[in-house]
Amino acid sequence: MKKTIMALFCVLFVVSSCTTDEKRMHTLKIYNWADYIGEGVLEDFQQWYKQETGEDVEIVYQLFDINEVMLSKIEKGHEDWDLACPSEYIIERMMRNNLLLPINQNFGKTPNYIKNLSPYIVKCFNDIDAEGKKPTDYAVGYMWGTTGFLYNKRFVKADELRSWGALSNPRFKGKIYMKDAFRDVYSCMLTYIYHDDIISEKKPLKTLMYDSSDESIEKVETYLKSIKDNVAGWEQDFGKEQMTKEKAWMNLSWSGDAAWAIEEAADVGVDLDYIVPDEGSNVWFDGWVIPKYAKNTKAARYFINFMCRPDIAIRNMDEIGYVSVIATPEVLEEMQDDAYEPLDATFFFGESAKNVRLNPVQYFGTDVIKRCAMMHDSGQRTEKLLSMWSRVKGDNANPMTAVILLMTLVLFTVYGLRKKRKQHKKRLRREA
Repeated sequence: MKKTIMALFCVLFVVSSCTTDEKRMHTLKIYNWADYIGEGVLEDFQQWYKQETGEDVEIVYQLFDINEVMLSKIEKGHEDWDLACPSEYIIERMMRNNLLLPINQNFGKTPNYIKNLSPYIVKCFNDIDAEGKKPTDYAVGYMWGTTGFLYNKRFVKADELRSWGALSNPRFKGKIYMKDAFRDVYSCMLTYIYHDDIISEKKPLKTLMYDSSDESIEKVETYLKSIKDNVAGWEQDFGKEQMTKEKAWMNLSWSGDAAWAIEEAADVGVDLDYIVPDEGSNVWFDGWVIPKYAKNTKAARYFINFMCRPDIAIRNMDEIGYVSVIATPEVLEEMQDDAYEPLDATFFFGESAKNVRLNPVQYFGTDVIKRCAMMHDSGQRTEKLLSMWSRVKGDNANPMTAVILLMTLVLFTVYGLRKKRKQHKKRLRREA
């Protein structure tokens, strides 16, 4: 009897395991930043995937707000996400540590939309230091941008922000939000501290982006501590919302957040703008990767391909404010607007974009891109940077920071409601 019961239990366990494994193979687990995809895109992918492959797919969509948190979970093998969307320096680290699978771009009868990437983006991704591996075999770009100043034109003039040194202007006491992103802020401060060396080519900008020496960390820490009276708070996502409410005058911000804030602020009569200081800045990229422990690699690579379709890229940009890596004629045509002054975007779209009217917060122009460079992973030196960052934020704490943190949840709720209303208005405009 015991043997019969044990045999029955084993059969039930095997059947249950097979059922679970089969369900997992039809599930696509995606790990992405918050507010980083257009409304309805996930549902449209499910329909498209069924059409292209004949297979159903269920999507499990989870969010992260810090690259290092996402990386830690994958490093420890605690999660089996099929897709993640890390930034360039994390992609670099993941490739070095063999945490990624190559992306098969053979889609059979389905077109390969990955070929729609801007050559500029492909070149930047291939600059990732992957110790002999070809980065574009393991990562496909998604969104990109720069780091600069989002500012309120009622209180601040553009000429006051031509340098990162503006952070120390006593006129801005308690009026600045700083992005709580240690690597972005650190790399921008390097361009300020070593500006003369960049000009003389003693420290070329691309080389400087690798610098995490004790000397440079100390210099950046000293400068950031010197501006503590000017910092109203450190933020990961709520700064853009606060700027639309005129709670601060400036925000060291990502260009995508700036584009969103400028448009939102205009609806309530607040005039915001964005500028990249003359010393230079970092140019950042987020890209799709298939982690080592992925189970559904087929749906993962089809999803990446789907996201590179021009119409999907346009929808994503329209709703989240960030700039897609897709550079087809359809995207160029859609993004042009007579409200903007002409700029040279040949670096991104090619010769057809020599004199086009694009949003300068999103596409910048060749003159801005020339003074920007990609960040890199600091390897074992990362702990040194994190320690510096903790000391800086500790020394810069003020009562306003606590108030801001308490307000964050409410702001996110308000942001979600406003975003839905705005999306509805955009759809009505398109239908009209």
